[in-house]
Amino acid sequence: MRYAHSNFEAFVRPEKPAGIENRSAWIVGGGLAGMAAAAFLIRDAQMDPQKITILEASDADGGALDGAGNAETGWLIRGGREMEEQFQCLWDLYSSIPSLEVPDASVLDEFYRLNRVDPSSSPVRAMCGRGQPLPGRDKLTLTGKARKEIVSLILADEEKLAGKTISDVLSVDFMKSNFWLFWRSMFAFETWHSAIEMKRYLARFIHQILGLKDLHTLKFTKYNQQESLSKPLVTWLADQGVVVRHGVRVTNVTVDTSDGKKVATHIDWLENGAAAGVDLSPDELVFVTNGSMVENSRWGDHHMPAPIDSSIHEGSIWQLWRNIAAQDPAFGRPDVFCSDTKKSRWESATVTTLDERIPALVHKVTGRDPFSGRTVTGGPITIQDSAWLMSWVVSRQPHFKGQKKGQMVAWLYGLFSDVPGDYVKKPMQECTGEDITREWLFHMGVPTDQIDDMAAKGAITHPCMMPFITAQFMPRSPGDRPKVVPDGSVNLAFLGQFAETPRDTVFTTEYSVRTAMEAVYTLLDVDRAVPEVFGSIYDVRMLLQAAGELRDGKKVPASGLVRHLTDGTEVDNLLERYGLI
Repeated sequence: MRYAHSNFEAFVRPEKPAGIENRSAWIVGGGLAGMAAAAFLIRDAQMDPQKITILEASDADGGALDGAGNAETGWLIRGGREMEEQFQCLWDLYSSIPSLEVPDASVLDEFYRLNRVDPSSSPVRAMCGRGQPLPGRDKLTLTGKARKEIVSLILADEEKLAGKTISDVLSVDFMKSNFWLFWRSMFAFETWHSAIEMKRYLARFIHQILGLKDLHTLKFTKYNQQESLSKPLVTWLADQGVVVRHGVRVTNVTVDTSDGKKVATHIDWLENGAAAGVDLSPDELVFVTNGSMVENSRWGDHHMPAPIDSSIHEGSIWQLWRNIAAQDPAFGRPDVFCSDTKKSRWESATVTTLDERIPALVHKVTGRDPFSGRTVTGGPITIQDSAWLMSWVVSRQPHFKGQKKGQMVAWLYGLFSDVPGDYVKKPMQECTGEDITREWLFHMGVPTDQIDDMAAKGAITHPCMMPFITAQFMPRSPGDRPKVVPDGSVNLAFLGQFAETPRDTVFTTEYSVRTAMEAVYTLLDVDRAVPEVFGSIYDVRMLLQAAGELRDGKKVPASGLVRHLTDGTEVDNLLERYGLI
């Protein structure tokens, strides 16, 4: 496997790998990574689709790319996925998947046209004071010390960051900035999360600094991601003949690690309560999604809190990884990620409106009609003075095809779900959907004598507790995550957010698809390069634009050393173009 920066190979149909007619594949997990692996096996490795089997524990497709419910009892979204132009592997995949919405178009075509006509932007990136825009929200408010810390972290060797947290490498100066407020609510970082992941994010998304204040660099689907991303992909796979078996909980993959090789020889699973499995030959490939950020997600309703379930049991994806990891150190250390759910959990909630009052409130706060069919919040609006650090999103409506006319769906989440609220004096994790709606309406500026009635009669809200939602951000060291294809592996690969590819960042759809592409291309020696991660950190233009943003437009003095050194050069022209001098 190799990487390529250019599009020279992006349009290539690779030759059929030798012996592919005799190969087959078992894919553990029907999330985006598993489905993408199946797609690349068909499209690029030209494997017979009927020889590909996806084993999925749940009764749904798409993993974290979910969306469910109905107009009567309320819609359900665990979370949303922010996307951008520079998701090279994701768009490579979806350029080949037919749209279910637009005739004779791919999902990428559909997505591109939508975001060209209706680009993202946030009218109020942050708010405070009960419904008021955050003063100074057009600035990142970084001190010189904080800017130096960002640069130092980007340049740091990952090995020296092993086991360190964000608060170990970034000071209070940084934590007080709007940059951190915008960044953490956009990506769901906590101060106790991995310094390595923070470094990777800063380097990977240096170009996203340009959109932190108004989110204009983001891209979104027309509907929820179950209907816009999962359904087209699983439909295409089914049409090709891929076998998808729901209700199958894989409990172990036995691996022979003798003779310096790693050969998967058997898969064990539980199906309808009965133990079963299959013996494997070296020609049968196994792709394992190890770990899950939505494992043990539990729903509450308008009158019941969502329960916290941190258990790990036989049949759990975490126990599966433990069983595999016990066989060889190269298979990672799952307990680094799943053993402290107090640091990896937060709660979200989906609000389905029942009358016009909450949509009218959203219109008032954002200045945008939520029923226009166009972008509303353009991403999260963060409530800076919320004890829960609550953010809320209203995507294009309808967010589900089955919504009633005049019905709006909003999504909320709180990074601090274990502290009392400002209006509802109990932790978010102990709140009913109605309680969470009351807290949100309080921060939206609804008069206190109207909050309770509006929350009780104006919406149905379903809270969702996710104990492992940011497990992938837990502080880690090299080797804690297994390589996508471990050294010496003959037929075993790992997929998803807990597999290690050093070029990209977890908690993204891109990472899931990238690991799938790397796994398929490596095990089958597919003669087509994997697209390289967008190199904004190596692009002087991007760096200069980001530097200008980090300085909030403060220019270098005309008499300074920089001007003296660059005067009359192309560098001087670039500095002037990007507002640094």
